Amino acid sequence: MSNLPITHITLYKHGVGFFERRAQVSGEEVILSFRVAEMNDILKSLTAVDWGGGQVLGIDYATPQSREERLAGCSIRLGDRRSVRDLLIGLRGRRVALARAEADPLTGTLVGVDEPPERHPLDSALVSLLLDGAAEVLTLPLSDITGVDIRDDQGAADLRFFLETALTQDEYRRVTVRLTPGDHDLSVSYIAPAPTWRISYRMLLDDGQALLLGWGIFDNRLEEDLKGISLSLVAGMPISFVYDLYTPFTPERPVVEEEKRVAAAPVEFEGARAMMSAGASREMDAAFGMAAPAMAPPPAPMPQRTAMRREDLAAAQTVATTGEALGELFQYVIQTPVTVGRGQSAMVPVVSATLDYRKDLLYNGRKLPEHPVATLRMKNASGLTLERGPVTVLDGGEYVGEAVLPFSASGAEIVVPYAVELSLSVRETNRTSRESHRLNIKDGYMHFEEWDIRTREYRLSSKSGDALTVLVEHPRTASYDLFDTPPPRETTDDHVRFEVAVAAWDEAVLTVKERRLIRRREELHKQSHHNLRVYLRQGLIDRRVHDQVVKLLMLYDAIGDYEKQLAEIAQEREGVYKAQQQIQGNLGALGQSAKERELRDQYVDRLRATEDQLRASERRESEIKANIKAVEDDIAARIEALG
Repeated sequence: MSNLPITHITLYKHGVGFFERRAQVSGEEVILSFRVAEMNDILKSLTAVDWGGGQVLGIDYATPQSREERLAGCSIRLGDRRSVRDLLIGLRGRRVALARAEADPLTGTLVGVDEPPERHPLDSALVSLLLDGAAEVLTLPLSDITGVDIRDDQGAADLRFFLETALTQDEYRRVTVRLTPGDHDLSVSYIAPAPTWRISYRMLLDDGQALLLGWGIFDNRLEEDLKGISLSLVAGMPISFVYDLYTPFTPERPVVEEEKRVAAAPVEFEGARAMMSAGASREMDAAFGMAAPAMAPPPAPMPQRTAMRREDLAAAQTVATTGEALGELFQYVIQTPVTVGRGQSAMVPVVSATLDYRKDLLYNGRKLPEHPVATLRMKNASGLTLERGPVTVLDGGEYVGEAVLPFSASGAEIVVPYAVELSLSVRETNRTSRESHRLNIKDGYMHFEEWDIRTREYRLSSKSGDALTVLVEHPRTASYDLFDTPPPRETTDDHVRFEVAVAAWDEAVLTVKERRLIRRREELHKQSHHNLRVYLRQGLIDRRVHDQVVKLLMLYDAIGDYEKQLAEIAQEREGVYKAQQQIQGNLGALGQSAKERELRDQYVDRLRATEDQLRASERRESEIKANIKAVEDDIAARIEALG
């Protein structure tokens, strides 16, 4: 145990604590003990200062080695079950004095230990000792020996080294602060792994104001009691990492472990189930024909209960805490000394503030479907940054629900959803549609602008005898804008909130419409007469444009007819080519007889006829292509006139 007690601790939310030890000490060294897992942080941050005029000469610690590596040169090795026997074996050749129960000690040089191969060797093992000043070796049972006085300095040193190594090597490391001779006012500070501190809140509602009480919770996982220390709790997330400074390495092969960061957990939306009142329970029993038991005995008198008031609770809990901004962080400084025993945890009051609030019913179907949640809304006027933590809500001294208080900077709005409003249900329906907005004709295309419309209907049904007002939280979507929708009462980064009034035992409907403008185009020649009539009816085009496009479609149809004729000509030409090939083949097979010469003349006449047929088809093809060119020029002129 160090003679340098802890005087201050600062705890953070990411598993690290800052510790300061300080005391008046004398001598040339102070020894501290740390867990092996803490050594990298210790070497990264340990700072020693002598405020009394002396000097800190240096800090040393044992090089990290396995137990076997450290004990490689040690002559003493003790097992877990036969330590005396192992000690005597290790002291072979050294002077010792062996104490006996009913006889004088024997002094001499230890020869060794003999063990017969039996089941219980300790009962029959013999110790051999060369007595001082004699040539006699004496043997005696190991069970007769009651003590060993080591008369050899090296043997005694090896035993001490083994015991220190066995005690500290596996889990702890000793760090020695070297000092100049004399008295010192020494402080040592460092960071080390520590459980994160937590916070829990109580919120007492009374007379239109809420008393917010916060308790910081932390754990003493150190190997010592904490007595009268100063304590600070830091909200926020400083950067922290593990850097391996403790493990030896050669310059040629440095070892740098990957940087580690801890990300904050997502914010949750939670609410507690509402509790049924006794009156509502009796009404439900009557509705289902459940009569109350007859001749019930009068209830025993109940003890008088003192109502919990906001003023009484605020006066009863004194919070001696100040807040201090540390850049991106916020620190709660506990003004009263804190005492926590080893292995104990503690709660310290850190927040006490009276805040104005209002109650709202807030509905968000993604966080809690079907029902709105009773919420408290207030501004953080405490002057402190409030760390995230659970909050228990009391109204008039009675428990009414729980919530998670979000991380809130000073001046920010706090929304505390604490109970589900079961008397009002919400049903959502969604639909999508497209609506034409504008149409332009240019470069042979019809360019459309259309509204992509999303509609969500919220139907709120009340089973309460009181009129209710609900804030419906609707998600904001990038590139979509509201239209034909009541203006929202509030806007947040991710939502818009609409106020909906619901009469007693009635329904109300909120319709939220959003739209975005999308653009597309279609080739003009692919349009239909039906679509043109639709566009004319919708007012996207006028009669003149309609008639011009109809004429264009007729011209496109004419081009289609011409292209069919060209295809027919190409097919006819292919037939002529095949006929010519057949005629030429027949001519080649004929001989020089009179009949064959006559037949050859007929084939030649047919071949001339096919050539005439080909020339006629070429003339027709040229005429059709000229017609197509004329129609295309007409189409281009008309399209340019439309654009």
